[in-house]
Amino acid sequence: MSITIKEALSEKELKAFVKLPFNIYRNNRYWVPHLISQEYNALVPTRNPAFEFCDVKWWLAYKDGEVVGRLGGIINTLWNEKKNEKTARFTRFEVIDDIEVSRALLNTAENWARSKGMNKIQGPLGFTNLDHQGMLVEGFDHLPSVASVYHMPYYHKHVEQLGYTKEVDWVEFRLTTREIPEKALRLNELIKERFGLKVISFTSYDELKKYAHGIFHLLNEAFAELFSVVPLNDHMRDYYVNKYMTFLNPKLVKVVLDKEGQMVGFIIGMPSLSEAMQKANGKLWPFGWWHLKKALQKPKVMDLILTGVHPKMQAQGVPAILITELQKSMLDMGIYYTETTGMFETNEKAIQVWKNYEHIQHKRKRCYIKTL
Repeated sequence: MSITIKEALSEKELKAFVKLPFNIYRNNRYWVPHLISQEYNALVPTRNPAFEFCDVKWWLAYKDGEVVGRLGGIINTLWNEKKNEKTARFTRFEVIDDIEVSRALLNTAENWARSKGMNKIQGPLGFTNLDHQGMLVEGFDHLPSVASVYHMPYYHKHVEQLGYTKEVDWVEFRLTTREIPEKALRLNELIKERFGLKVISFTSYDELKKYAHGIFHLLNEAFAELFSVVPLNDHMRDYYVNKYMTFLNPKLVKVVLDKEGQMVGFIIGMPSLSEAMQKANGKLWPFGWWHLKKALQKPKVMDLILTGVHPKMQAQGVPAILITELQKSMLDMGIYYTETTGMFETNEKAIQVWKNYEHIQHKRKRCYIKTL
């Protein structure tokens, strides 16, 4: 049967784009669906400020009149200007197990990228490093966090067969943290005293909101040189604050201030919402909100979302303070398991920290690249 690729432009087509994964993963016990409304908003220029600096296309693949694949193309002008590159991104790749559908979709994205003067294409990557990032290549029998990704095992085989090669890998861990070593507690107090650092803890959203934009300002500084990272402007900061704030438990967020009162570090944990999101099945109503509320109030697992430290303090023990202070709150809440989000496989210092705990390294995701 012939395969037809069509640009998704109408509301109906964009909703078909968002809903396709619900068909592909229908009987998969590990896939965690996004909220349909949030993902739809991410695709629409009037609702996602990333369109201010990204050129974007969405495509659907049809076979015998049915949607069998999807793909997005992104040219992030800020990234290309920062790195003096001409690189496009592919994103939100989902497809049935048919290499010809994958070929048709990726060929479409590659041809579009060439028409825009690009000489490379990489992915899967989203608008920013806080968007969809990477393709799962190991860990298909583990539940991902809502901040990570899940893919069918044949996805990476398709893209490799079509000429894409590894650019960078992220690895993820599951940690068991039932107690804080006495040595870590002593070190925590010594570092705070030596540098005059103050830890800010939160009990309410109102308290946390006062620091939300400061966290994103620090994120820009702390992550400035990392792969795929571009500075988040005011519109993007507002977008992410509004998107994620209600899904946080303030007790699992910590901020560190220096003796001048400037923020020099933060750590953001979030109650695992993976099982709740599976039960919600993409919708808040009529009962999805109840599953999410229950998961937020009585978490059993914490997802470690983001950690950032100001460059001037990165060798001064601030990460140790953040982790120890977060662990205190976790133990108070009866949380003994942590799912980390992806860290670069080359980040040996951070990886060694997790290996100090009882752990498994259970997932790996990859960004691919191809010269056009």
